[in-house]
Amino acid sequence: MKKSLIITITTICVLNFSAKAQDGISQLLKSAPGDANKLLNAYADPLFKGFGTGLNNGWTNTAKTKGLLRFDLRISASGVFVPTADKSFDVTKIGLSSNTRLKPGSPAITPTIGGEKGATPATLELYSDNGLKVDEFTLPKRVTPVVPAPQLQLTVGLIKHTDVTVRFIPKTKLSDNVGSVGMIGFGLKHNIMEDIFGGIGGKLAPFDLALAAGYTRFNYMLPLEVRPSGNRLPEPGSAGKTDFSNQRLEGHFNGFNLQALFSKKLSVFTPFAAVGYNTAKTNVGLLGNFPVTSGLATYTVYTNPISINKTSINDVKVDVGFQLELGFFNFYASGSLAKYKSVNAGIGFGW
Repeated sequence: MKKSLIITITTICVLNFSAKAQDGISQLLKSAPGDANKLLNAYADPLFKGFGTGLNNGWTNTAKTKGLLRFDLRISASGVFVPTADKSFDVTKIGLSSNTRLKPGSPAITPTIGGEKGATPATLELYSDNGLKVDEFTLPKRVTPVVPAPQLQLTVGLIKHTDVTVRFIPKTKLSDNVGSVGMIGFGLKHNIMEDIFGGIGGKLAPFDLALAAGYTRFNYMLPLEVRPSGNRLPEPGSAGKTDFSNQRLEGHFNGFNLQALFSKKLSVFTPFAAVGYNTAKTNVGLLGNFPVTSGLATYTVYTNPISINKTSINDVKVDVGFQLELGFFNFYASGSLAKYKSVNAGIGFGW
């Protein structure tokens, strides 16, 4: 698959988030690290869950394994839908310090990254340790109610009715505003019915049955540009840390998927159903020096102010979909039922 196609699909999958992320994250970072960490975690939680769910999609659309050294190269994308319960959060209930307060008259319920269209974000006021109001800021608006995730993979048939799958996107800079991405993953699928019935399993059994597992790691880096508010000067202890040129957001998303798949080949059309375990972990950090308003005319610099490390998804998932084989070309589509519902579609070629 040409690198230009890989870059195009991957750019589409991250563009909705990253195109607006710089301004949104800049706003969240106006508060000190403790509060900024809580605000970013609450605002971006649907992104973490949705992206983790999407990475676990698209591994396979059939329980039938390939013959020795037969292959399938596919590129696909998932769209994960943010549920109503995760479209907003209450800023007064996430444990903000007394230095970060809801502005009088502002709504306390504010949209997440996957919030409702037109929802009004909350406005927060910043206070110094001696109780003086030093700044205020409005939280970011929603970005998208559907979280995208890309998949690019090569599947090769091995002996003993087993397939091996490799996912890979080399570290690629998409643009200065979108950032850079990279992905690696490994998967295995084993056809149990072939073990039971041998080579005539497809004739004796009404379906194929397989066990499949897959692990994906997706890396993302977005340069940021957060500068001091107004004409404020650094606090004495921050004067030596005013180099803001290396600010960046780094995210590492890990997904693991274990499934039992049922399918039946009907000429060129193969419907399938699967049930399994779905988990994902998120590790996101803001790296570099970041200025935070601390007084009427001063700011404090914090280095590497935010670190989020959490299990974002841990549940059961049910998939239903199909594979359509038209000669050398294949088409795939599926839908997933879980806490975060999703769809997946793609194209590929192989034999």
